[in-house]
Amino acid sequence: MPDTAPLTLPEDPKLVRNITHFARALRKAGLPIGPGRVLDAVAAVAAAGFTRRADFYWALHACFVAKPEQRVVFAQVFRLFWRDPRYLEQMMAAMLPAIRGVQEERSAKPAEKRAAEALLDGMQDQPETPDSDEDGTEAEIDTTLTMSAEERLRTLDFEQMSTAEVAAAKRILAQLALPVQPIQSRRLMAAPRGTRPDWRRTLRNAARQGGDLQQIARVRRRIRWPNLVVLCDISGSMSQYSRIILHFLHAAANAREGAGGRGWARVHGFTFGTRLTNITRHLHQRDVDAALAAAGAEAQDWEGGTRIGDCLHAFNRDWSRRVMGQGAVVLLITDGLDRGGPEGLAREMQRLQLSSRRLIWLNPLLRWDGFAPKAQGIRAMLPYTDSFRAGHSIASLQDLAQVISNPSDAGEKARLMALL
Repeated sequence: MPDTAPLTLPEDPKLVRNITHFARALRKAGLPIGPGRVLDAVAAVAAAGFTRRADFYWALHACFVAKPEQRVVFAQVFRLFWRDPRYLEQMMAAMLPAIRGVQEERSAKPAEKRAAEALLDGMQDQPETPDSDEDGTEAEIDTTLTMSAEERLRTLDFEQMSTAEVAAAKRILAQLALPVQPIQSRRLMAAPRGTRPDWRRTLRNAARQGGDLQQIARVRRRIRWPNLVVLCDISGSMSQYSRIILHFLHAAANAREGAGGRGWARVHGFTFGTRLTNITRHLHQRDVDAALAAAGAEAQDWEGGTRIGDCLHAFNRDWSRRVMGQGAVVLLITDGLDRGGPEGLAREMQRLQLSSRRLIWLNPLLRWDGFAPKAQGIRAMLPYTDSFRAGHSIASLQDLAQVISNPSDAGEKARLMALL
C-alpha cells in the first residue's frame, strides 16, 4: 500500500459513485474490470468499513487486482484518485516537457503515466474525492526546449509509455524495416558475367558444335538469404516489452519478399516463460491483432515465471536443426532473470551460439546507466552472445538494422565482460 496520509471521511462521501469512477479509471489504465467487480468492491467496502485506510485499500485491491503485475497500476491510480491531489500535478509534469510549480521535478515510475492518463481523460466528469486541496497555485509550462513528439517517443521506455503512446509505438514499429545482408553460398549458378569459368559446361557446349570452342561459360556463387529466429521472453517481468516487440516481429515476418527477394528467407518466432511455444504460423497472418491473439492463446505461460535454461534446451533439442540449418540470425529477447541453475543455462547458450550465424541478445535492463551483470543468469549467458544490446525503446529496435549488418558490432558485451 502506498505510504501516504490517512484518509478523511467527507460529510457526503458518495462512496458508490466514487468507487464506480475509480473502477473506470482502472479500466482506462489497462485493468480488465467489469460491472461484477464493481459490485463486489462496493460490497467489500461496506463489509470492511471506511474507518481504516488499510482496510479500504486492501478491500478494493482484492476485488480489482487479479495478477501481480497489476499491483503497480492499481497503487498509482489509487494514490491519484483517493489520496494525494498534488500527485496529479507531478504526473502532469512527467507527461509534459517541463512544469514548475509546487511539485518536484522527477521522472515517472512504471505505470504512473498510464494511471495519470486514465484520470486526465476523465477530468471533465471527475467525481468528488475524499481529499481535495485547492491552494490556487498556478503551474508555469516551459516548452522552449521541447523535442518533437516523435523523437521523444523514439527514446521513451516501453514501460513508461501511456496507452496512447503504446498504440503510436506499435504503428511506428509496423513500418520499420529490418534489412539483411545476403549470404554467398558454396553452390554455383550459371552467370554470363560470372567471375569463374565453368569448364565442364564449356566443353559440353563445344562437343555439340563439333569440338569448336565458341564461348567460355561462366558461373558465380549463388546468393541466398538467411533465416531470422526470434526467442522472446513473455514472463511477468517482460510482459510490457514482449507485447510491443512481438508487433515488431510480426512486421518483420510479413515484410519479407521470399527467398528470391530482398528479405529474410523465413522468420521463425518462439515465446518462452516456463515452456517453449512456436508461434511462427500465427505471425504470418496479415492482421496483427489476430496474429497476436492467436499466439497468446497458444502460449499458456504469458506473464508467468521464467525458466530460460529449460526453454533453450527444448529449442536446441526440438527446433534447432529445423530452423537454423541455413546460418540463421538469432534474436534473444529476455532480461536474463532465470530461476534455474547457471550451469545448464550456460551449456544451452553455448550450443545456441554455435548453431547460429550470429546471436544478438536484447535486454531491457541495459537501459540503466549503472547496469552490471550481477544476476547468475546474466553472467552465465553473456559470454556466449555475439552482441549485447538494449531493447527497451523504438530507437533500440531501429538500431538492430545496423547491428545485423555489422558483424563486428558487439554492443555492450566488451564493457560488461570486464565486470564479470
